[in-house]
Amino acid sequence: MPTMSSFLQKRPTHHPFSNPYALSPRFSSSSQRPISIFSRSGLIILLSLMVFLGLLLPWTGMPQFMFQNTASSLSKWRDYTLPEAVSFVAKNGTVIVCAVSQPYLPFLNNWLISIARQKHHDKVLVIAEDYATLYKVNEKWPGHAVLVPPAPDSQTAHKFGSQGFFNFTSRRPQHLLHILELGYNVMYNDVDMVWLADPFPYLEGNHEVYFTDDMAVVKPLNHSHDLPPPGKKGRTYICSCMIFLRPTDGAKLVMKKWIEELQAQPWSKAKKANDQPAFNWALNKTAGQVDLYLLPQAAFPTGGLYFKNQTWVQETKGTHVIIHNNYITGFEKKIKRFREFGLWLLDDHVLESPLGRL
Repeated sequence: MPTMSSFLQKRPTHHPFSNPYALSPRFSSSSQRPISIFSRSGLIILLSLMVFLGLLLPWTGMPQFMFQNTASSLSKWRDYTLPEAVSFVAKNGTVIVCAVSQPYLPFLNNWLISIARQKHHDKVLVIAEDYATLYKVNEKWPGHAVLVPPAPDSQTAHKFGSQGFFNFTSRRPQHLLHILELGYNVMYNDVDMVWLADPFPYLEGNHEVYFTDDMAVVKPLNHSHDLPPPGKKGRTYICSCMIFLRPTDGAKLVMKKWIEELQAQPWSKAKKANDQPAFNWALNKTAGQVDLYLLPQAAFPTGGLYFKNQTWVQETKGTHVIIHNNYITGFEKKIKRFREFGLWLLDDHVLESPLGRL
């Protein structure tokens, strides 16, 4: 690349009073007139100037952000690290995390609308499980998505019960453990959830791990906040969809145990595992060493209760905080049920999402 001085030395001498429009033999002295930027010649000059500035800027130290191309922008987000992302989005030492592959983008947007209404969206970090999601979210909402390599197979990661889905969900405790080791509180949510109220006032005390029950059996309103007793399979039925963790040794121990349990029970065609049983085994095996807290069922009901027991919903009206659209599979079925209960916010409130229309 030539230096600025050598470039200038090679420029032809130009008298200040010479004809400023004598750019081409086609322009005779009898037809001298200014060139419009909308003419062919004007556009060529404009493009040449842009190329010249693009080559010159790295040598002059001038701002280059206006000239960055798409490739360099994509490279920036490809190299974006989890510590950088958490540091950017965390507020008051807390980050809200979800893990999303491209097919779930509409659910992400719906979830974000509900969080924005509670004024907590600024602390949301989307852990993208494919590059399409990484780039789309950061295009609309810079800095709020990160991808932790390697990216799972995006074609199968959304199919419940598939090996791709297992590979996708089994990365969750690794992400959460990393955030804890960075010293942050972290809340994890599945994106097929909707916030009806602010959940943070319910994180009472200084417990290490907070979670919700996945059982649809109605509990007393004053139920115990201890880990429930094991069920028929010898373990509890806690949902891995909504977790809040403080950066303590106990919370880190649960995450490490969760990772161990996932490794001990890999996916196979005969046993199509998912991450939730391993999470329950981790809780059961560390219960005596970690301060655990079961969140109130009325505030954090499972989908098997909220969508299927309308008597209970009416009796507990006004107490619901986060609704999980589980106990049903399939995108269309989930959206249909959300719509029936007035929880598919994208239809009329898409502009309330920090992502806007996708």
